[in-house]
This record gives sequence, structure tokens and C-alpha cells, in this order.
Amino acid sequence: MSSKAESKMRSHLTKVKEDLMTGVSYMIPFVTIGGIFLALGYAVAGATGTGVQDVFGATGTFGWFLAQIGVAGLTIMVPILGAYIAYAIADRPGLAPGFLLSWIIQQGDVLVAAGEVIGLEGGAAGAGYLGALVAGLLAGYVARWIKNWSVPSFIQPMMPVLIVPVLTMAILSPLVILVLGVPVAIGNAALTAYLESLQGGQALLIGGILGAMMAFDMGGPVNKVAYVFATGLITEGIYEPMAAVMIAGMIPPIGLAISNFIAPHKYAEEMYENAKSGIILGFSFITEGAIPYASADPIRVIPSIMVGSAVGAAMSMSLGVTMPAPHGGIFVVPLSNSPLMFFAAIIIGSLVTAALATLLKPDYEEGVGAAGGAEAGAAAGSDD
Repeated sequence: MSSKAESKMRSHLTKVKEDLMTGVSYMIPFVTIGGIFLALGYAVAGATGTGVQDVFGATGTFGWFLAQIGVAGLTIMVPILGAYIAYAIADRPGLAPGFLLSWIIQQGDVLVAAGEVIGLEGGAAGAGYLGALVAGLLAGYVARWIKNWSVPSFIQPMMPVLIVPVLTMAILSPLVILVLGVPVAIGNAALTAYLESLQGGQALLIGGILGAMMAFDMGGPVNKVAYVFATGLITEGIYEPMAAVMIAGMIPPIGLAISNFIAPHKYAEEMYENAKSGIILGFSFITEGAIPYASADPIRVIPSIMVGSAVGAAMSMSLGVTMPAPHGGIFVVPLSNSPLMFFAAIIIGSLVTAALATLLKPDYEEGVGAAGGAEAGAAAGSDD
């Protein structure tokens, strides 16, 4: 592959990543509202004697209203993801097709009927967020293609609100429902069943992988893949991966801050102040609080936080700790089925990170370019 073609491919992949992240950023508030309100509905039902499992049958109660809001948020989040991926690609003309295509492949009865048409059995679970990702991309690209057609001037005003959305739906509906929706829904059901059956070594492995991904680039693309995977599973009623991901995202800033406190001679003086904010950022589930440390010494810091986060997440998954809220850090810990184990996983993972970072790092004066390193540390701290 020529350097020009390679550069073009890299640029395209970067744009796709940005489009996906646009969808994720618009989706997250819906997930947050849905997860927290549903958890509050369960909590109120339990506290008032309704019973957690009976909350949806207790029509008109406070817990029932909270649960309805929660379900609405978690139901709408997937079409919102597809809608805003399409919006990022094609602007306003892509929004409605992205939403509707993503929504229609969440309808189990539609996909079961589509499966009968093409000779596949399954689809009742819906295509989930993976289907919405692809539907959003397809809607965006087709809408952008149609939007760029050369048409007479009297038709131009109708393009964004009528012609582009309608043609996009007409072109993509058969493809998305029959070719994409049914197979993805079958795969989604298999993945859900597998995750629900996880125990022992399998749970440790999945938790460790998710934890390492969360720490690897501290808010970057790899981190977001793990996060989106876990948030998508909330809609399926699988809350263990979300707990593992949240714990893993909290560990890096906390662990490095602990290392900084117990071995200040291994860090630039400016980093000590960063450590104080790192504790707050960590408990707030802001993994980016570890970036100043990683920027100053990536070779030693990144492996340390990956191992610590993997340990914490693996511990959480193996113990079956749950978290129905996709964000909030320490403030949503009471929503977990085991707040004490949630905290324990954070503490143990943070201590592992702190121990490794302290062991691996040399005294600061012995580091590469002490004077230059101090300037780099100060710059990294100000960027944070």
C-alpha cells in the first residue's frame, strides 16, 4: 500500500471513530438518566415493600413511575446512538433515517418476521447497540450521498426534510432489516446468553480484558470501546460489565495518586498537587486524571495502570458485582448490588497500580532529563 493510500485510509478511520464518538456522546445522557432512574425505581420499590421484582406491576406507585422513566431512557438510547452517528456524517438529513433504522431493528417481532422471510430463526432479542452502530453508519453515508446529488433549484429546499430522509429509508430498510438486523440480533442473543452464564475463570478473563482496555488509553478509543460495550449491555439487563468498567476507570488516577503520596521522590514536585485532584477525579470516574502521569512516563505508568485496572475489574466480574448506572463513580455506588465489594475492588486495584508504579519508577532525579521532565510534568498537569 502506498503512503498516500495509507494516509487516506488512516484519515478515513479517524473520521469513522469521530462519527462513532459523536453518537456515543449524545447517547450517554440517555443511558445515565435511564440507568439511574431505573435503579432508583428498584430501590424505592424495595424500601416501600413493593418488592424489586414487582415494581413494574405496581402501577401508579412512586417506584413504578421512576422505573418507567428509566426504561424509557434505556430504550431510546440505542436509536439515539444510531441517529447521531448518521447526523455526524450527513448532518440533519441523516438524523431521522439513522434513528428509525436503529429503532426498527430493536423490535423483536419485526426481526422474527424478517427471519421467517429469509429462512433464519431468531431475532426476538433485537439487534442491540451493535446493530445501531452499523445502521447509523449506513444511514449517514447514504444520506450524504443523496444530499450531494445535483438537483434543480426548485427541488433543493425539499432535499433535507423530504427527499434525502425518505430515499435513505427506502434504500436501506430492506438491507438493514433483512440482511443486517436478523443476523446481528441472533448474535446479540448469543452474546447476552454467554455473558449471563459467565462464572469463575471466564468472568475473570472478561473482567481483566475490559479493565486493561479502560486503562490503556485513559479515555481514548480503546477505553471507549470497553465503555460502550458495557453500557450497551445495560439495556439487556446485564450490569456486571458496567461495574467492572466503572471500577477499572476509577483505578488509574487513584492508584497513581497513592503512589505519588507514598513515594513523592519518584515524581516531579508539580505532580504532588495533581495527585490531590487525581483522587477526586478517580472517584468521579474520570480516568483522564491519570494522563499527566502517563504523559510524563508512559513506559512505566501505562503497564502499572493496566494491571491494576485489570485486577479490579476481574475481581468485580468474578464476584458478580453489578452497576445499573453508566456514570457517576462513587456517587452511584449505593445502586450496586454489593457496594462493599465495589469499593473493595477499587481499593485493591488502586493498591496494585500504586505498588507497581512505585516499584517500576526510579527516583525522579534519576529519570530521563530531570529538568526537562519537570517542565513536561507541569505542562501535562496544566493540560488536565
